[in-house]
Amino acid sequence: MPNLPLSPIRTGGRSVRFFDQHLDVDGLSFNIRRSDRRKTLQITVERSGELVILAPPEATESELVEFVQEKLLWVHTKLEEKARLQRRAPVKEFVDGEGFLYLGKSYRLRLVDRQLVDLTLKNGRFCLRTASVHRGREVFISWYIRKAQAWFEKQTLQHSNRMDVNINEVKVQDLGFRWGSFGSEGRVSFHWKAALLPPRIAQYIIIHELAHAHHPDHSAKFWIKVEQHLPDWRARKEWLAENGMQVEGL
Repeated sequence: MPNLPLSPIRTGGRSVRFFDQHLDVDGLSFNIRRSDRRKTLQITVERSGELVILAPPEATESELVEFVQEKLLWVHTKLEEKARLQRRAPVKEFVDGEGFLYLGKSYRLRLVDRQLVDLTLKNGRFCLRTASVHRGREVFISWYIRKAQAWFEKQTLQHSNRMDVNINEVKVQDLGFRWGSFGSEGRVSFHWKAALLPPRIAQYIIIHELAHAHHPDHSAKFWIKVEQHLPDWRARKEWLAENGMQVEGL
């Protein structure tokens, strides 16, 4: 169903349009996600750059507009930061000496003519078969998924026991612009790119997702649960926000 404007309005000299699905303010488009669990308004800037308003069902048009206008400076600042960080992530060329991350460390690439498998990590270097360079990205992603699957299964089990969370499945895959996801029936997923992050940051993602087993939203109770198991979560969250984009260039 297309988004149909309910009522165009002007306030504070800015053009504002309210839609049943999203809100346009000052040239920015905000998707609206309402939840019975929410009691307050919140704006998030997703890794994709998507702007989202998290709102309780009863939030009115005027309340949403006023809240967005109060946060416009913060939103523009966050968008500029993300654009700057994205420019720092060059696309890989899969040439000798190029650096590739794994668990926070950078390993130089060596192209080899004779190797039984497409890619290995040995003696502090990634070794990529020359004949596989043309599909280097596919080869690296496959390698990361295999390695990350075992790592995240082990880490998730350890943390889930401490956090009293029953886990039935751990899956590593491409989650688009999300680092992780906690689903129904104890299913937790992680983006394969999380395997490129330092372990302490990947652990923050694990605890973040496991905390959603107790609190589905990002309420105060949710962050209290995170802090119970990771007292320095703020520093790790900030590091991820500032540096996470660097792994986008593969």
